[in-house]
Amino acid sequence: MNSTAQDPWLLTPGPLTTSMATKEAMLHDWGSRDATFIETNQRVRDNLLKIAEAEGCHVCVPVQGSGTFAVEATIGTLLPRGGKALVLINGAYGKRMVKIIEYLGRTCTTLETPEDTPPSLEDLEETLSNDPHITHVLVVHCETTSGILNPIKAVADIVERHGRHLIIDAMSAFGAIALSAKDIRFDAVMASSNKCLEGVPGMGFSIIRQSVLEKCKGNAHSLSLDLHDQWVTMEETKQWRFTPPIHVIVAFDKAMEQFFEAGGVEGRFARYSNNRRVLVDGLREMGFETLLPDQLQAPIIVTIKMPADPAFDFQVFYDRLKDQGYIIYPGKLTVAPSFRIGCIGALDESHMNGALDVIRQTVADMGIKTGSPIAA
Repeated sequence: MNSTAQDPWLLTPGPLTTSMATKEAMLHDWGSRDATFIETNQRVRDNLLKIAEAEGCHVCVPVQGSGTFAVEATIGTLLPRGGKALVLINGAYGKRMVKIIEYLGRTCTTLETPEDTPPSLEDLEETLSNDPHITHVLVVHCETTSGILNPIKAVADIVERHGRHLIIDAMSAFGAIALSAKDIRFDAVMASSNKCLEGVPGMGFSIIRQSVLEKCKGNAHSLSLDLHDQWVTMEETKQWRFTPPIHVIVAFDKAMEQFFEAGGVEGRFARYSNNRRVLVDGLREMGFETLLPDQLQAPIIVTIKMPADPAFDFQVFYDRLKDQGYIIYPGKLTVAPSFRIGCIGALDESHMNGALDVIRQTVADMGIKTGSPIAA
C-alpha cells in the first residue's frame, strides 16, 4: 500500500476508519432548523432505538461531544442528588464513571476486579442485598482497557431482581454486540457516533426508559448536559436546544444506512469477529500472546502482551507500523505491559492481513526473535 495516497488504517477503538460514503456525506451545509436536517435528526434517533430494540419503551436523547459527554449527561440526569451509585469497575472507563459521580457530588461505592477479570456476580448479589441505599448500578459492556466483554445479561438480571436501576456504558459495543431492551432491562444505555456504527466523532447519545426520564426534571447539574431538558425540547420543537453537530449527524445517518444494508448488528458482529480471528491467529503464529482468553475477548479491540525480547521497543514498533499506514493503540493496563490493536471500523479481513504483513516485516527488521512475553 502506498501510505501517502490515502489516510492510514485506524486499528483503534475509535475514532476509526470510515467509509468514503460517510466522509462524502459531510461535504455539504445544512441549516439546523431546516426541514431536511430535522428529518435526518429524527431518523437517527429512531434508528438508534431500533438497533436497541427499544421502541415504545425508551427514547433516544443525543448530546454534543464525545461519548464521555453522554455518560456524564446520563449519570447527571438519571442519578438523583439523594441517590447512591454502585459502579462495577474492571478498567479505565468504569473508573471514569466514578470520577464523574465524584464531580457531581453524588454518593458512590464500587466493586472492582482486575482489567482481565469480569465483575463478580456473587459480590454484586451480596452488595445489593446488604445495601438498600444503592439506587443505581453502572457497568461497562465492553471495557476497552483490555477488550473484555462483561456479562451484561447476568448483571442486569441481578439488578432487576433487587429492584435497582441499571445504566450501561455501551460505547465500544453498541451496534456490534447485541443489546436488546426486550432481553435486558436497563434504564439507560450510552454510546457515541464514532464507534461500532462507524460514524465520525462529535456526538454521544443515551437510550433512556421514557417513564424514568419523565421523572428526572431538576436532577441535572448542568444546563448543557441536562438530557431531560434536551428531550423535552426535541419532542416539542424537533430541534436541538443549542447548535447541533450537523455534519456529524448527517454522516451518522449515512453510516447507519450502510449498517442496516450490511445486516445490522449480526452483520457487524460477524465482520468484526472475523477481523479478530484473522488478527489473533496471525499474531499467535508470531509468538505474541493476548491478554484475554478467547471466551472473554470481545471482537472490538485486542490487548497483546509486550514481547520480552530486548529488541522490542514499542515506540519504534508503533512508528514503523504508522509509516506503513497502520495506526495501533498503546496499552492502558496495570496488570501487564501491553499494546492494543482494534478490529472495528470500515475494515475487513484484507486489512487485517495487510496489518499482519507489516507486523511480520517490522518484527524481522527490528531483529525480534519472537513476540512471546516470556523471556527466551
